Amino acid sequence: MHLAVSLNIASGQPLAFSDLASFAKQAEAVGLDVIILDDTVPDSGGSESPFEATTLLAALATVTSRIGLVAAASTVAHQPYNLARRFASLDIISHGRAGWNATMVQNSREAGNLSRPEGFSAADFRRRTEEYIGIVQGLWQGWDADALLFDKVGGRFHDPSKMHLLDHKGEFFSVRGPLNVARSPQDTPVLVLSDVSEADRDMAARTADVILLDGPVGEAKARHDDLKRRVAVCGRDPDAVKLLLSVGADVTADTLDASFRSKSCDGFNIAMPPSALEGFFDRVLPELRRRGLVHQDYRGTTLRAHLGLAGGDQ
Repeated sequence: MHLAVSLNIASGQPLAFSDLASFAKQAEAVGLDVIILDDTVPDSGGSESPFEATTLLAALATVTSRIGLVAAASTVAHQPYNLARRFASLDIISHGRAGWNATMVQNSREAGNLSRPEGFSAADFRRRTEEYIGIVQGLWQGWDADALLFDKVGGRFHDPSKMHLLDHKGEFFSVRGPLNVARSPQDTPVLVLSDVSEADRDMAARTADVILLDGPVGEAKARHDDLKRRVAVCGRDPDAVKLLLSVGADVTADTLDASFRSKSCDGFNIAMPPSALEGFFDRVLPELRRRGLVHQDYRGTTLRAHLGLAGGDQ
């Protein structure tokens, strides 16, 4: 059973960095696989967070050493080349523990702040997002793992045959590549998709490493089976995409046990405020360990290793 904790840094009471650092250390001490940093707010609300999620990820990487760190970053607020470069850099800084959470829902307040007051139509946003994700993943794969030689004697910085230009020309973007950042320690940063509607499922099945499942727990089995089927149809191993079911503050060990054993998910995304997580750490997590549902320690050094995904150390 994989366990993530989702921390929305833009809602509720603002937290000081010292509080967030303490929380990250605690989550690592109890062996959670990953912290997911979200900084989106409802259209009618305002953000009280003093931090931007990817900047916070970099800071938390310096006070932790094992736990995975995933940050939300908008496909509207960033050009794909810059975002790909940012997460490739974060993955090196964190020694292979970084991931990008891309939401499939358009935020009208965000578009209005970024010279797009009219936003995008639903169809355009979907096509644009799929093109964007393809560019980012292509840029992450632009250097083979052994492409950089740093050969001072021979005067060769890299092996040209192991550098791959993206040379993308699409409906919304034109990106030549490659990145000026080396290959990630875990091959590529982990791609997490959230707010995936039924219309987005085929795209998610083709591209995602992790999908966060929202909605009623009673419907999780049907969503899980449908997505795993779509992954297989794409020619991927169904286990190559981890499906984490989002659950709230009333969660119990019995609930998680039943959902996991029914093969409704590969694990859970615990979405509750930090103040409520102490109860989960003290009561629910030990019981899951007693039942043999949660590993006792990290299985490697990278986020991909924690989640049993291809790439990085296993």
